[in-house]
Amino acid sequence: MTERPEIDPTTLRVLPWLVAVGLFMEHLDISILNTVIPVIAADLGTTALSLKAVLTTYTLALAIFIPVSGWVADRYGTRRVFRVAVALFTIGSLLCGLSTNLPMLIASRFLQGVGGSMMVPVGRIALIRAYPRSQMLRMMNYVVIPALVAPLVGPFVGGTLVHLLPWRSVFLVNIPIGIAGWILIRRHMPDFRDAQVTPLDKLGLVLFGAGIALLSYVLEVFGEHSWPPREIALMFGVSIVLLIAYRWHARHMAHPLLYLRLFAIRTFRIPVVGGFITRLGVGGMPFLLPLLYQVGLGYSPLEAGLLTTPLAVAAMGMKIMSRPILARFGHRQVLLWNTWLLGGTIMLYVLVDARTPVVLIVLLSLMQGFFS
Repeated sequence: MTERPEIDPTTLRVLPWLVAVGLFMEHLDISILNTVIPVIAADLGTTALSLKAVLTTYTLALAIFIPVSGWVADRYGTRRVFRVAVALFTIGSLLCGLSTNLPMLIASRFLQGVGGSMMVPVGRIALIRAYPRSQMLRMMNYVVIPALVAPLVGPFVGGTLVHLLPWRSVFLVNIPIGIAGWILIRRHMPDFRDAQVTPLDKLGLVLFGAGIALLSYVLEVFGEHSWPPREIALMFGVSIVLLIAYRWHARHMAHPLLYLRLFAIRTFRIPVVGGFITRLGVGGMPFLLPLLYQVGLGYSPLEAGLLTTPLAVAAMGMKIMSRPILARFGHRQVLLWNTWLLGGTIMLYVLVDARTPVVLIVLLSLMQGFFS
């Protein structure tokens, strides 16, 4: 049974903004980093595409540790886990800024990812337990606002920083935000925990974590062509075996790490599978667009940041318009048409070259933001 400590009104007012700080740091860091990838690559003496490992390593840490974040919060309390998560993210940011080579930068990003994997999910757990269901939509809107603002200001901030300062400064931006958040968490984060927490599925964590980590590594080195095909195929086969083993293990566990039985629920299965397929195309755009603008078209990091800003502006505008659109046409029709339109806008980028007027690039960025 979850322990629900008495929550004072000040904490209830501050809590949504505490969670928003974590979400803001995470999205700001990603949007800034995407803009300055070519600058970092040039300084470290590698290619811009090789730095995709800096991004995928962070996502890999999320994939491994997010499934265990709920158990850790129930076991050790939301306040302690959230403080540790913000501290890890902040320390990881500092180490990224101090990195002198690509392996050190990748390792520091993994530490950031460990912090991020606990930061946002545990913050949301605290919100769910602090507020009644009738207030959840309003509270979540407070939390989402910074996540929308961060991609809006991130590319511009990143481009400005590398224009005026060394690229390491883009990671140091997180440090004052993290310190302020850590202090506020100590004062205002409620400490929810579960007195009857179930045992951790350690075998499931090993099987799933190792399988997803190896699969991610295979996809990474496959793009670099740095391993012979036989070794790539062998590692890919091992990763699939590990994930299949986890599936068999989870079906025979009362409390598995990930409840795969949820996929039997149609309203859960369709958005997860459909979202996965859609993100295969959409997920690479924040990384590829700054490369297109800087490496392909010759724009500066600041100009590339400004060209990606309309996407975030349009996304915020669509958030305001989405409710009446959904009410008028329904979720199914909107999602069907939106998927085709989003795919079409992504395909139009193949026509962008050095002769394309800036106004058309901005218009295309606005379209992608609306449909995203």
